[in-house]
Amino acid sequence: MGIPAPEPNPAISRRRFLALSGALAIGLPLYSAEIARHEISVEHVTIPMPRMADVFRGTRMIQISDLHYANYTEPFFIKQVVEHVNRLKGDIVVFTGDYISVGLWTPQDIARFAYSCAEILSGVTCPIRYAVLGNHDYAFNSKIVTDALLSHNIPVLTNRSEPLERDGKRLWFAGTGDALSHSADLDRAIPRASITGGEPVILLTHEPDIVKYVAPYGVDLMLSGHTHGGQIRIPFLPPLFLPQLGAEFIEGLFRVGNTNLYVNRGIGSVGLPLRFNCPPEITVLTLA
Repeated sequence: MGIPAPEPNPAISRRRFLALSGALAIGLPLYSAEIARHEISVEHVTIPMPRMADVFRGTRMIQISDLHYANYTEPFFIKQVVEHVNRLKGDIVVFTGDYISVGLWTPQDIARFAYSCAEILSGVTCPIRYAVLGNHDYAFNSKIVTDALLSHNIPVLTNRSEPLERDGKRLWFAGTGDALSHSADLDRAIPRASITGGEPVILLTHEPDIVKYVAPYGVDLMLSGHTHGGQIRIPFLPPLFLPQLGAEFIEGLFRVGNTNLYVNRGIGSVGLPLRFNCPPEITVLTLA
């Protein structure tokens, strides 16, 4: 006896289609807001640093960015980020801007958020820490955000640099002010020892697209945030959120001239409390 052919599946009914569409319309934003927005991804990247002395090779540097405290990013989540960072046991931790957000709160609230965010970040146990500010920090009040970080023992590199010294060799950390606020000054930020003396420099600057201007300064590695990686990445469509000076280099590692650029996707969100196909990121960069 032959096996009868299966009955053809009936075409999906209009009612079933509408029910499925409604479930997706509700479920996808809910997933993006409550689950995807809190799924931390730890990215491990090896960075070649040919000018760097052997004494620094293997140094593990951790980058976090774009926290946007209280503008959808809850304090408990930033505490989770700090716990992740401490478990990774990096040699250096860098913060690349946007600790708060503008637009939804009173100035008094935002000032309070800046100090609360800095207090949580001070829980990072790594003793070598550097920070720069982002466009939201400047749009609010760069002096208040800087004071919040400094008062919690987080050095802020605003158009200046500091050397890390080992066995008579130096690795420079430099930082700029915010480029969108016309406060970035590469001439002041980059040490002469890098430009004329061949000493390696790592530059922290919030907006990645200014990398095209750093070529004359001999920057070995530039670390940025700002883009949130696009924040909502629907397959086959361009990213939905790309800010000024963050539309060309969106996420990950790039080589621009002689400079390595790494763009961190950030922790928080802006515009909408959603992330999709673009998880919050902690980056572990190994200098090789």
